[in-house]
Amino acid sequence: MRSGVKIGIIGGVFAVVVGGVGYGAYNILDGLGDSGVGGGSDTETTSQEVRTGPVTKQEIADTSKKFLAAWAKGDAAVASHLTNNEVESGPALTGYSATAHVTKAVITPGPAVGAKVPYTVEATVSYKGKTKPWSYKSELTVVRGQSTGHALVDWKPAVLHPDLAKGESLETGEAKTAPIEAVDHNGQVLTKEKYPSLGVILDELRKKYGGKTGGTAGIETWINSANADGANKTLLTLVKGKPGRLQTTLDAKIQAAAERGVKKFEQSSVVAVEPSTGAIRAIANNRDDAFDAARWAKVAPGSTMKIVTAAMIIQNGLGNANSPVKCPSSVTWKGVPFHNLNNFDMTDGPTLKRAFAKSCNTAFIKPVLPLGDGKRDTALGVEAAQYFGIGRNWQTGISTFDGSVPESHDAETAASFIGQGKVQMNPLNMASVTATAITGRFRQPYIVPQNLDNRTFAVANPLPGGVPAQLKEMLNYTAISPEGTATQAMARVGGTKGAKTGSAEIDGHATSDSWFTGFSNDLAAAALVQSGGHGGDAAGPVVAEVLLAGP
Repeated sequence: MRSGVKIGIIGGVFAVVVGGVGYGAYNILDGLGDSGVGGGSDTETTSQEVRTGPVTKQEIADTSKKFLAAWAKGDAAVASHLTNNEVESGPALTGYSATAHVTKAVITPGPAVGAKVPYTVEATVSYKGKTKPWSYKSELTVVRGQSTGHALVDWKPAVLHPDLAKGESLETGEAKTAPIEAVDHNGQVLTKEKYPSLGVILDELRKKYGGKTGGTAGIETWINSANADGANKTLLTLVKGKPGRLQTTLDAKIQAAAERGVKKFEQSSVVAVEPSTGAIRAIANNRDDAFDAARWAKVAPGSTMKIVTAAMIIQNGLGNANSPVKCPSSVTWKGVPFHNLNNFDMTDGPTLKRAFAKSCNTAFIKPVLPLGDGKRDTALGVEAAQYFGIGRNWQTGISTFDGSVPESHDAETAASFIGQGKVQMNPLNMASVTATAITGRFRQPYIVPQNLDNRTFAVANPLPGGVPAQLKEMLNYTAISPEGTATQAMARVGGTKGAKTGSAEIDGHATSDSWFTGFSNDLAAAALVQSGGHGGDAAGPVVAEVLLAGP
């Protein structure tokens, strides 16, 4: 396909412009199947010989050109017929004009890269006398139809707009909620342009609280979420509404640090909370799938879970921070061996605190044996829920996964003590765990004031006397001791501090997930770098960046 080809509607007449030369009313859709290219969704059958093999350059050029021409002309029937899924592409292409109210479209394709064809859309959106231009870029892929053998556009909603996902649709009209001007706890305005990680959060806050902030709705083009509880995403504003002011608990300085932190590593997420209140100070992600893993991930937290396991050991009278433990290179539980990293051991009379600092797996499995099978299988889950608030339906003001430590059996029980097995967490959960450990009381994280909608916060029992001090001592030793796995990452962090590293092995992944949680003064943060390796190597620097911005 040649660069610089424009396909669109000019003065109500379909035209193709190549290098500035107009071909007037020449209809590129004539002879749709002349060369055996295009013409026929993959759902139909044919008596002709079915072509096989990769699509050719000519097929890619012809099919993409015809599809883009039909789309630009507003001929959804023809355009959808050139895709491998008429059932889904037809309504989507029809809605482009009928629901999104696009009245004109000029599409400029670029050079094909293999079977992919990028293009720029210059559209005009009109609604109730209001008109505005709309420009964006996307791409399509040409594939061989499985049943027809025809070259067809591989239909995905992103063909229509790059932000569209399955089950979503475009719409233009009066916005369903008023816009918001979100501010941090100091009154500083927060925008998705300055803080990209907040984009989906600000959309969600607008959907939930836009009607409670005194603003008025405007006219917009947006993406309807596929999830009934999800937030719509505004793509274009034709008439600005009056935004209402929404106070959040976020801190612009700490959020900026979180944005910088996650840029250090791909597939990374971090959350910071204020231990004394539960206020969320920052949430950031850097992921190629745009998934908000900081609050939605459901993955094993690795050895960061030893914070909860240590509390369980202490509360059940199985040891304390300074009691001696055994740390062999491996231990067998119900016939399954568990190993320390690189099979290290500690033979110099280690304490629980030192084993915690060096992240000795076996030292957090062996002490639990005396509990007996029945209690062992539930002890960690009871500790996590009753004292750390895990899984207690947090009402933060935005949607979150609140962690899960289900009952386990046999080897899975031992695995759970070191943050594997069925245990599922995300950075928000682990930041809260750390905050609870050092203050002795679970304070449910939140991002907007409770009285905004009078929601009920989750509660948990305070940790028994003496337990928080021991946990804080263990975390501190891990962050300052020469043998602590978190010492290097926390070296630049000042104040009263502590941390815990973690690495979680994931089935099918060659490299473990990197976890790190820590605190400095009245700020706790936790980070996850999926496939990042050792906790101190990847997640550690992310957390340190955030803590350095704290009080």
